[in-house]
Amino acid sequence: MTDTSAGTDTGTSVFTPGTGLSIRDLSFAFPRTEELFNGLSLDFHPGELTILTGPSGRGKSTLLYLLGLMLKPSAGHVSVSGTNASAMNDAGRAALRASAYGFVFQDSALDPTRTVLDNVLETCLYRGETKKSRTPRAMELLEQFGVTERATHKPGQISGGQAQRIALCRALLHNPSIVLADEPTGNLDAESSGIVTTALHAHAQAGGVVIVATHDPAVVSLADRVVKL
Repeated sequence: MTDTSAGTDTGTSVFTPGTGLSIRDLSFAFPRTEELFNGLSLDFHPGELTILTGPSGRGKSTLLYLLGLMLKPSAGHVSVSGTNASAMNDAGRAALRASAYGFVFQDSALDPTRTVLDNVLETCLYRGETKKSRTPRAMELLEQFGVTERATHKPGQISGGQAQRIALCRALLHNPSIVLADEPTGNLDAESSGIVTTALHAHAQAGGVVIVATHDPAVVSLADRVVKL
């Protein structure tokens, strides 16, 4: 594992001050598979865009799932703001994911039965918020990413690039302290890729922890830090 870093001006944070993410002595293995990470320890800081790179099979997506508290490590732990999140029960981890995290998956993971606007608002329910209270913010994001006119459409009626922009709106709805993105530009055209990349970079500059698994040179070029698995 190789870790390269560069200094960055983080600007003024709009997130919970000092919200950081770290792993200590982390290892993980699926049943009957080789162990990954071999006791890996890393810190991810507010205001920093970190890129995870490496050959297929080295565990980039798995590491994102561990960082996002969707998998539990075989050994070691994940900490959020100094709290051992791996030791929390399922309900505790779910609550932390809902409040502190935003996720962007390669396939956008939109619910085909819901409208675009409902997809963006979906996560507010996990935080005990009403859709009405978050609708202005959702519409603001849809406008920012150029997909306002798709608000009442279903995912089957939009392009792949539009779907990924909408997934990004969903991830940023609550100004999360931590954003995790798995190959977010992998299937996009140049225009949509640029929009997604710029938004992730801006979120880090505003004070968020942003971690992206990617091979996209355009995304890597904006990184404050590159971790090669």
